[in-house]
Amino acid sequence: MKNLICTLFLLIGTMVLAQGTDLSDDYNRIEEKVIRWRREIHQNPELSNREFKTAEKIAAHLNSLGIAVQTGVAHTGVVGILKGGQPGKVLALRADIDALPVTERNDLAFKSTVTSEFLGEQVGVMHACGHDTHTAILMGVAEVLSKNKDKVKGTVKFIFQPAEEGAPPGEEGGALLMIKEGVLKNPDVDAIFGLHIKSEIPAGVIRYKSGGTMAAAQRFVINVKGKQSHGSQPWLGVDPILISAKIIDGLQTIISRESDLTNEAAVISVGKIKSGVRFNIIPESAELIGTIRTLDYDMQKMINRRMEEMVPAIAKAYGGDATIDIKSSTAITYNDPDLVVKMLPTMQRVGGKENIQIQKAITGAEDFSYFQEEIPGFFFFLGGMTPGTTESFPHHTPDFIIDDSGLILGVKTLTEMSLDYLNMTN
Repeated sequence: MKNLICTLFLLIGTMVLAQGTDLSDDYNRIEEKVIRWRREIHQNPELSNREFKTAEKIAAHLNSLGIAVQTGVAHTGVVGILKGGQPGKVLALRADIDALPVTERNDLAFKSTVTSEFLGEQVGVMHACGHDTHTAILMGVAEVLSKNKDKVKGTVKFIFQPAEEGAPPGEEGGALLMIKEGVLKNPDVDAIFGLHIKSEIPAGVIRYKSGGTMAAAQRFVINVKGKQSHGSQPWLGVDPILISAKIIDGLQTIISRESDLTNEAAVISVGKIKSGVRFNIIPESAELIGTIRTLDYDMQKMINRRMEEMVPAIAKAYGGDATIDIKSSTAITYNDPDLVVKMLPTMQRVGGKENIQIQKAITGAEDFSYFQEEIPGFFFFLGGMTPGTTESFPHHTPDFIIDDSGLILGVKTLTEMSLDYLNMTN
């Protein structure tokens, strides 16, 4: 009971402090800039570990604010350190900055027409997951907090992270490499906040979940070995394409018949198959690449074990051989329950209680999870769908689109959460 009373006083005191800080003029001034930055970044997207111009833009902005800047972190990452007017703890705010190998289909004045090379192929490049909005929002937060650093009790570390979508094969990158290079040290970070725009959530709405929020992601590669033959004489060969089809079908039974989906959701998806060179040749080999998404580590272990058992067994049943290699891409995104409780009043005050909504866990993944394995973190979802409409396009697609009107809520929420967190933890 004593701890509960202390917590209530702490929260009430924090709300009084925050309500006494009126930053409305700052928010009004920054909104147009944030939208402009977002559109410039959207029009000039860069792939993972190749975000050179994006990093230059971010660093130039932070330098203009008098914030101490570190560049070249995890290849192209940028870190800004703002020391407040009063001593206190250290809070990190993170935005991811990379784009995807997707060709944009939208008819926007700031549409991306950028092309680049990805896995040996020439591809379109697009901010098809909203990282342009995350970057612009955090640039806006940095400006507001830097102009009000006398109100900052402690230190804010702005982490602009490259390669959230995954480093190119053979390279390190993303949150893991930033952590490895010491981004949470010097000064040591006590907690971290982050957000993700969502095209299916109306602008002006924020959704969150305490505890497990987003899935752990794994990447798997299956190599199938058959025996080449003429397409007119399949009995003389071993068809790796047929074996691949049987493997894909078999893998889905692990989800539909062996996974307790009343516990948590799980997904196995094959996203790429490569085999053959000509219509009338049964090829010698095939390669399958896909992803596993889990929200429970015991389920993950079971699914991995069954895949490793099933893949070679199916291939053998059809006269071939197959190997599987599974590697982790992200951990489970886990929102620290105590941190959520502390920050929820701030979010409700900023966005309106009716607009701060609880959601279920999702099978998307985020390498923000690696920061949360090191320190308490809170990751939430910001609405980006045009209010009054019901149409949205999924992330990672050519038609993905975000309404800029939702960005200012992201700026306000991260700014106020930062001030309140640093106030309540002194």
